[in-house]
Amino acid sequence: MKNLNIVLYSPEIPQNTGNISRTCAVTGAALHIIRPIGFEISDRTLKRAGLDYWDKLEVTYYDSYGDFVAKNQDAALYYFSAKGKRCYTEIKYPERVFLVFGRESVGLPEDLIRDNIESTVRIPMLANVRCLNLSNAVAVAAYEVLRQGNFSEFQLVGSLG
Repeated sequence: MKNLNIVLYSPEIPQNTGNISRTCAVTGAALHIIRPIGFEISDRTLKRAGLDYWDKLEVTYYDSYGDFVAKNQDAALYYFSAKGKRCYTEIKYPERVFLVFGRESVGLPEDLIRDNIESTVRIPMLANVRCLNLSNAVAVAAYEVLRQGNFSEFQLVGSLG
């Protein structure tokens, strides 16, 4: 079981999921996808969306959020939303963590945020500007978790000397 887990709640845009899969591949994170999915998962659509990292991932699908929770009962969950009370950098993430992200168009469901407000965090952004792209938000959050662990599992790639 992976320590860093990225959870996509009903993703809509294949290119974002492709970018997120690449982030998962290079960080060793597991990817969890909660249905419904706004695009078809097939070899043809994966290739067209640039999901060439798919075979290097640990991907788990769930039929619903309830299914996800039932199969990950002891998971430390952190929900990312502009409505979070605390900044994502204020959290000391546990060794095994699940970072949950919502749909590109509407984010996470209001009731899910309300029921989990203490573990809902935000990435600071300027007011009156559209939210950060989902794949960028996932990368920002994933690397904060890794930074807190001092990148202990990683070696420098492409460094000089």
